[in-house]
Amino acid sequence: MKAMILAAGMGERMRPLTDNCPKPLLEVQGKPLLQYHLEHLKEAGFTEIVINLAYLGEKIRVWLGNGERFGLRVLYSEEGEPLETGGGIYRALSLLGSEPFLLVNGDVWTDYPFELLAAHHLQNRLAHLVVVDNPLHHPMGDFVLEQRNLHLPGSGDRAGLSVTYSGIGVFSPALFVGVDREKKRFPLRDVLFPAITAELVTAEMYRGVWSDIGTPERLAALDKSLSFASAF
Repeated sequence: MKAMILAAGMGERMRPLTDNCPKPLLEVQGKPLLQYHLEHLKEAGFTEIVINLAYLGEKIRVWLGNGERFGLRVLYSEEGEPLETGGGIYRALSLLGSEPFLLVNGDVWTDYPFELLAAHHLQNRLAHLVVVDNPLHHPMGDFVLEQRNLHLPGSGDRAGLSVTYSGIGVFSPALFVGVDREKKRFPLRDVLFPAITAELVTAEMYRGVWSDIGTPERLAALDKSLSFASAF
C-alpha cells in the first residue's frame, strides 16, 4: 500500500510561523512535523510516499529530496496553487495507482500505529477513517460513529458518538469516480459525504495521542507536552 501526506496547505492560521516555512516543516522538539510522519510510516512498512506540494513546496522538496535518507521512495504531486484536500488527492491519483492508499494530513501529530492500516481491506467500501474524541477547539465534531459505521450529523435518529476526523484514513481511488475532470479545486467532503450517506465508509475510534496543529498556540502546547513526557 502507498501512502499520501497532504502538505500543500498555506497554513494561514499558523502565521507568522508559516510566512517563510511550510507548515509540515514546523518543528516539534527540534524535528519537523513531516519527519515524524515519514519515520512512523517507514516503521509501519510503507516504502512509497506521495506528497502534494503548493505553498513553499520547493522547501519541502529541498529538505526531503527523493526520501532515500529515510529509506523511502518519495514522489511529488505539484499543484502550483493549493487545490484543497479533495482536489489535491484527485490530482495525485496517477501517482497513487489503482489500489487503496493511506492518507495522512501533514499538520497533525499522532502516535497512531500506521501498521494497523497497512493491509486494511475496504471490503466494498470506499474509505475507512480514523476518528478521535472531539477536541476543545472543535466540540461539535464532524461525524457520528455507531459501532464501525459513520454517519453525517443530523442524518436521522442516531445513538452514536460525536467524533472528529483525525486526518488519517484509507481511501479507494474509486471514491473519486465521477468527479468532473475539469474540476480541480474542491474539498474532500464533496466526495466523502455522499459516500457516507450511501453507507460506504467505515471508521475506527482512536484514543491515543493526537493533535491537530492548527495554531501557533497548539504547536507550542504540543512541544511542551512532549518535552514534559520525555523528562520521565
